[in-house]
Amino acid sequence: MQPPRSKMLAFILNLVPGLGHYYWGRNGRAVLYPLLFFGGLFGGFVLTFMAGSNSVFVMTILGALLIWGISMLDLLIVLLRYTPVSYVYDEFGRPIEVPNERSDDSERFFTILLSFIPGLGHFQLGLMQRGLSFLIAFFGLGTILVFLTGLTHESVFLLFLGILPVIWLYCMFDVVQLLNRKQAGEFLMDRTLFEELESGRESGRRSKVFATLLSAFPGAGQMYLGLQKRGLQLMILFLGSIYVLDVLRLSLFLFMIPLIWCYAFFDGLQQVSRYGREPLRDRPIIASTSGQQRWLGLGLVLLGVYFVFSSVVLPYLETLFPNMYLDSRIRDFMKTAIVTVLLIGGGIKLMMGPKQGARFEDRPYDDFDRD
Repeated sequence: MQPPRSKMLAFILNLVPGLGHYYWGRNGRAVLYPLLFFGGLFGGFVLTFMAGSNSVFVMTILGALLIWGISMLDLLIVLLRYTPVSYVYDEFGRPIEVPNERSDDSERFFTILLSFIPGLGHFQLGLMQRGLSFLIAFFGLGTILVFLTGLTHESVFLLFLGILPVIWLYCMFDVVQLLNRKQAGEFLMDRTLFEELESGRESGRRSKVFATLLSAFPGAGQMYLGLQKRGLQLMILFLGSIYVLDVLRLSLFLFMIPLIWCYAFFDGLQQVSRYGREPLRDRPIIASTSGQQRWLGLGLVLLGVYFVFSSVVLPYLETLFPNMYLDSRIRDFMKTAIVTVLLIGGGIKLMMGPKQGARFEDRPYDDFDRD
């Protein structure tokens, strides 16, 4: 009798061709697939270097992907057909194989594997309506966006394809959560996402599912949970940063956009996890703007002046002096000046530290009660 092996571990190991087959005891394929995969890659790279042709490189990559796919499909078929057996002995002491019923590990592997396509994992759990809502949401949204892009010839609609990975990740999380509840003996109710949202509204509670999905857009999840000030500031910070960096063409600070998005997204997830367990406080990111209103107003005025200058005045000067290249010179000077002012001004502000009044504003409410 061979010891029991994990199907999920075999599938993950086989992401490197051959390792999954070796773990499952298929030694012949464990040698064949790595030899074809890595040998083909090495030979293709040598031919590409000798011939100096990009077409050979492309064919090498496609061939390696084909071998990898065949290896994964071969192992997958074996894993799905495998049924664990146990042995009983007859009166003469001879072993007899007795197939076992599908175990929890086998059901978990099969369900999670199917859930790589949104909705199929829910179908495996018997939740047809919930699975259908995920299936339509994922493929329907992708189809509509591609159709609108082809119809209007505007590629801006493709930006919304970024929602699809969020739906896919949440679908995987939802399948694992429901699978754990089923294996724990709980009854699973087949409700669509919209029915779950409506049930939350009827009971006076906001849906954590909808709040999680809205958190993919900075500030939207916080505003849905009632944190209006915090959500609005995060939304303005995200969209305003994109607009300012685009207008001023400050590609040096583009790294701030994913940082702001990550902060807003994980802050939204934290607020969702706290909702229902403890009261949520609408604490804005910037606690008070009373002392910075003049600076904020001055910044908006300067931004407006720069926008008018770069859009109206500078093109007119270019027509008067076409050989002086004023556009590139002035823009380079302005970008250098703006970056210098931001870095030096921000450094001086941090070195000065917060004012005495700001220190009291940052203290939690409980501290004032104890005083």
